[in-house]
Amino acid sequence: MVSPPLTELTDRARDIFRLVVEGYLTSGNPVGSKAIAAGGEVNLSPASIRSVLSELESLGLLAAPHTSAGRMPTDMGLRLFVDGMMQVAEPTPEERAAIEQRLSEPGPVEQALAATSAILSDISAAAGVVMVPRREPQLAQMNIIRLDPQRALAVLVGSDGSVENRLLELPAGASMSALQEASNYITARLAGRTLAQAARAMQAEIASGRSALDAASADLVERGLAVLSEDAARRPVLIVRGQANLLDERALTDIERVRSLIDDLENKQSVSELLDSAREAEATRIFIGSENRLFALSGSSVIASPYRDREGRVVGVLGVIGPTRLNYARVVPMVDFTARSLGKIIG
Repeated sequence: MVSPPLTELTDRARDIFRLVVEGYLTSGNPVGSKAIAAGGEVNLSPASIRSVLSELESLGLLAAPHTSAGRMPTDMGLRLFVDGMMQVAEPTPEERAAIEQRLSEPGPVEQALAATSAILSDISAAAGVVMVPRREPQLAQMNIIRLDPQRALAVLVGSDGSVENRLLELPAGASMSALQEASNYITARLAGRTLAQAARAMQAEIASGRSALDAASADLVERGLAVLSEDAARRPVLIVRGQANLLDERALTDIERVRSLIDDLENKQSVSELLDSAREAEATRIFIGSENRLFALSGSSVIASPYRDREGRVVGVLGVIGPTRLNYARVVPMVDFTARSLGKIIG
């Protein structure tokens, strides 16, 4: 169902709709006609306000969780508010300086990514998430060194001088010459390629019989590639901080929804796939409730923004995940600024 354009709403309907949404985002509770009348921003009786609330409900913009509990925005209503009525609150100079200072602390990139996730959690009072950049360095050399009859150490050297070691199970009777031949074969095909590129080329050669390797050496090559590829697949793709923020006092009245959200957050691969859909966005993207399949059951929102390296290439996505009553006006510009700040320190 598509929300009606704002132009179809009367001035008083827009005013009352805005008051309901802002009241809900502030308190997390439905907003009733008496509260709106008492606020003094609309010169209408509670009965007249109830009539407008009913009209907004019939349009699918508001819902009444209980008969006399007031109204709260639907996902469609929140979308209309975010796209057409929200006045964003840009970060203050003090907030900008605090974010930049936390990100500029010396340490590895992983430390900055963890700090970013914590910052996002702090500013949103929800969960902060950061996708780890997909780094595929070019490789220069791989040696397979025997440790004992059953095990060897695969030593991988990157073109940037980085070194990684992985344990490798040896086939029975693997000879020193087979280890050397496998090492030489892999190294010869790594030059100027990532591991994934080199692996595809070697697997194609071995499968077609063009590798000139004997069976023992070919087995070692395939074992080495399997260990390295499996290790890469297990590396964390997502850093999540602030799940405890989701368990506030208001959440205790809807514990099943919160439990569903936390379960969703544990599925980091699915969360990463959702965030990945924002990689090509020109600006911060907002997914509200049922608009995204992953968090539809928990009724949660996602605010996501791509971040870039110093050359302007998108290397990951960061964002906030929490209940639909997120303070969008504050969180959206903060997520955007944090993404730009992180990009300044990503090589």
